[in-house]
Amino acid sequence: MLGLTDGEVDAELDALARAFAPRHRDLDASWDAHFALMRHRLTDAADLTPHRRRLIGAYFTQEFAVEGAALFNPTLVPHPDQRGVAAGATRFVMTVRAVGEGHVSSMGLRTGVIDAHDDLTFDPPPSVGVLPATLASPYSREAFQHRLDDLGSHLTNADFVLDALPPTFDRNDLDRALDVLRAQRLTRGAAERTIARLEWIADCTYQVEYPSDSAIGERVLLPHGASESHGVEDVRMVRFTAPDGEQEYLASYTAFDGREVSMQLLRTSDFTRFTATPLSGPGARNKGLALFPRQVGDRYLALSRADRETNSVTTSSDLLHWEEPVVVQRPAHPWELVQLGNCGSPIETASGWVVLTHGVGPMRTYCIGALLLDLDDPTRVRGRLARPLLTPAADERSGYVPNVVYSCGAMLHGRTLVLPYGCSDSTIRIALADLDALIEELHT
Repeated sequence: MLGLTDGEVDAELDALARAFAPRHRDLDASWDAHFALMRHRLTDAADLTPHRRRLIGAYFTQEFAVEGAALFNPTLVPHPDQRGVAAGATRFVMTVRAVGEGHVSSMGLRTGVIDAHDDLTFDPPPSVGVLPATLASPYSREAFQHRLDDLGSHLTNADFVLDALPPTFDRNDLDRALDVLRAQRLTRGAAERTIARLEWIADCTYQVEYPSDSAIGERVLLPHGASESHGVEDVRMVRFTAPDGEQEYLASYTAFDGREVSMQLLRTSDFTRFTATPLSGPGARNKGLALFPRQVGDRYLALSRADRETNSVTTSSDLLHWEEPVVVQRPAHPWELVQLGNCGSPIETASGWVVLTHGVGPMRTYCIGALLLDLDDPTRVRGRLARPLLTPAADERSGYVPNVVYSCGAMLHGRTLVLPYGCSDSTIRIALADLDALIEELHT
């Protein structure tokens, strides 16, 4: 490549721009960024022309089809900006699990409006995908301690490091504390293992920000930290209202590193800046944690499937460490005898918390059911469906994982439950259910 003439470099760049620029928001910036990542391998990088640097960056660039394999397992939440929406309508944001090359999952987003007559209109799908910039992330000493407890690290060394840190610290603080431990590694057994664990936790804690001129539907959250290197899966998002009335969007998701799964918390107020933090505690084991949309009493609550079989309720004082879950629903009907789980965050009604569930039955068929929990004590069950609310239709049964209908969260629009769901891990559909009829059925 270095042997090309300047004219050949310019001609090659022109041809690449014609072929690929319409498929990217700022292709030149990507090429420049990728050259910067590898310029240390070139002894004469400073002598190269800007065009030659850009072409080198192009050789180290490849496209990834974020949605190349499938789009499924959605969550629906009200959009943070409802300006200009007609009376009785709601603008929404839908999270989607997008599966690309190598079966790596990412979080994608879609937007649209449901009107006063319950008619849904989606905004045009994005023509480009936009990735975020990574920002410096603050760390919590308490969160690190809880995660270390889960991982079973050498606590003497961990305490030595964490005791030197303030309650909130940054990467520079952590690196200085780890350097002190490294200096004592000859007299502190398992020091290297502790250092690796702390760096792993730090890597899983991150903050990203999307360009302000990008549309929400263009934004893609690819795997970032070590725990999610092979997938950001099944985002369960909810609009959370704090005791003071402030609102933000919280989402639990499954991080997959190719061998093990763990739960992470995603937070945003505007879908532009997101923070991600590892979750810990017995209530956060396995997949499928789903947060309640507000505190009950003075505690945060979440649905849990820590034992991979039953639906439970777990509590937390800080949204990060989740206590031993209390089982509220065990498999009882033929369509749910293999296992139970939730289909997203509970929906608050005057009659109680409506919980959409999933049940797995014979032939690994997934159906969607429902449960009604007491408003003040969600460990009390007020009702449950004896038969599924939704089962795979004939044209929904074939796909990457057949015979599955599955949702990560519905939205209440007036008295209508708007339920987006994945069909056999391939596509997404929307179902509408009358809330009052559902609650009446739950009480029988």
